Amino acid sequence: METLYITHPECRLHDMGSWHPESPQRLDAIGDQLLSSGMMPHLAECEADVAGMNDILRVHAPEYLAFLQNQAPRHGYRSLDDDTAMNPCTLPAAWAAAGAGITAVDAIMRGKAETAFCAVRPPGHHARPSQAMGFCFFNNIAIAAAYALEKHGLRRVAIIDFDVHHGNGTEEMFEHDDRVLMCSFFQHPLFPSTLRDTGASNMVNVPVPANTPPEALRAIVAEQWMPRLKAFAPEMLFISAGFDAHLEDDMGQLGLTEADYAWITRQLVQLAAESAQGRVVSMLEGGYNLSALGRSVVAHIRALSKM
Repeated sequence: METLYITHPECRLHDMGSWHPESPQRLDAIGDQLLSSGMMPHLAECEADVAGMNDILRVHAPEYLAFLQNQAPRHGYRSLDDDTAMNPCTLPAAWAAAGAGITAVDAIMRGKAETAFCAVRPPGHHARPSQAMGFCFFNNIAIAAAYALEKHGLRRVAIIDFDVHHGNGTEEMFEHDDRVLMCSFFQHPLFPSTLRDTGASNMVNVPVPANTPPEALRAIVAEQWMPRLKAFAPEMLFISAGFDAHLEDDMGQLGLTEADYAWITRQLVQLAAESAQGRVVSMLEGGYNLSALGRSVVAHIRALSKM
């Protein structure tokens, strides 16, 4: 069964300035690498439906949504913090990015595919219930997971985040929610420099220092994530797929390569086959070296597709 490749033209129109690493060219780099690798004909391309207000409000406060709507500029840019800004296309892109995960969930639950990759921006895992931060406005992965739980009646879902940065917003939204198990590793100290010590038993979020070797990160997956994930037996997996831990990406210093991303993805696909009928939704987060991003996404999608 083909892997769904979900995106939306609005996602390319969001722009925070020519200097900004979270650029529209990220989606171009992914598309170019999928074409040049020969992967694109093996994917089922799909345009995302736009999220509805209720979808956003499952994880975000209504006051926050009103704030974003009031801040949206008619022209030019409006900064919300030092590295997160809006242009006139930001909110339409954010609605589309959030909708991509919902589109993926619906398609997979209806048996149209087992796995999906959502090539969307802005990213989402730093977005808190009432705050935009770290290039993120809506928490796309949290919105998709909450939708699967409520609309499709799933009882257990897992969120896996291998971005170099801590998915602080996702953690905040689901800590102590026993329907959700979140597993991640991330470089620390590094933005957002938040380590929540709430004792939440459903969080397996492992901070690691700069220059932690890939072998040690694979060991975290094998020895810390996988036993908890297997015991939890999720009915669907959600991946916050950030590729800024790549050796060539200056955002962090963890040194992963395409082979590491493929290995991690294969472990998750195998787990999904055992407990979740193969159901995996992956959503783009970070990754700012354009060549490394494109190559890593190709490796990730190959593993999602069992190729």
